[in-house]
Amino acid sequence: MLEPFLEQHKLQIGRDGLFDLLGTHRLLIRIRKSRVPRTTFSNHWMHKYPNLIIGMAVPAPDKLWVSDITYITLKDDFAYLSLLTDAYSRLITGYCLSKTLHAEGCVKALKMAIKRLPEGSKVIHHSDRGSQYCCYEYVEILKANHVSISMTQNSDPRENAIAERVNGIIKQEFLSGSYDTFTQAVTAVKEAINIYNNERRHSSIDMLTPHEAHSMTGELKRHWKNYYYKKQEVTMT
Repeated sequence: MLEPFLEQHKLQIGRDGLFDLLGTHRLLIRIRKSRVPRTTFSNHWMHKYPNLIIGMAVPAPDKLWVSDITYITLKDDFAYLSLLTDAYSRLITGYCLSKTLHAEGCVKALKMAIKRLPEGSKVIHHSDRGSQYCCYEYVEILKANHVSISMTQNSDPRENAIAERVNGIIKQEFLSGSYDTFTQAVTAVKEAINIYNNERRHSSIDMLTPHEAHSMTGELKRHWKNYYYKKQEVTMT
């Protein structure tokens, strides 16, 4: 995004140099560590599903959704943001900010995503094994819409890496502050997701915005190196 400006002004600077410059002028986002609420409760009696996406290569949008819950800081409390993200395009397809960790927020986010799903799509829904994703209402909505269910098998964040990454982007780049009221947080979340989906370019999807990538098919070039071991790929049809 900065390339035209740099060329116009005959400036040459790399990524690390740019971050050093921004840091010198205190223009980088500061990540503050504080008390963190627990959002995943997997020690429950409800049925847990196997991981269907190990080594999976996703060739197009609406083939694989990843879901997770994160928290937003309020003045005297926390709110809980449920996100569904398309693994191919990184488009956030469903979201809901709730005052509690009850399944209601996840259900609303899921219904939003399903509402925009093209007819006849065959999607896998991948999440952790939290009670919100295993509860009867959530599972029944997935089954009624012919969505396959996949879940992580342990606490390794790499089993749901895309969802974890999207959580980090939304919180650290857009929602890092504290909000006086829940209503303010709801407005901030809506604005953040609009910018994320339509303006923020991603190195993992050939420097496209999620909205642009969602209209594509086929492999999207990555502009970063994967240092994790590579597993055997399974192509979805």
